[in-house]
Amino acid sequence: MVRGLLFALIVFLIATFPANWLLMLFLGNIGMELSYWATLPLGILVSALLAGSSSNAGP
Repeated sequence: MVRGLLFALIVFLIATFPANWLLMLFLGNIGMELSYWATLPLGILVSALLAGSSSNAGP
């Protein structure tokens, strides 16, 4: 159980890394130099938004 949770956490961090990296680049260009951990909550939301918008859930 613990091994499964650790594996899920690692997969989660790898899956949200691209959104966080792009947020760090954008926020760094406007003068807010934030770390990976500071952008993680917003990166999670952006990743979920991108995943939801790219799904094929039609009417």
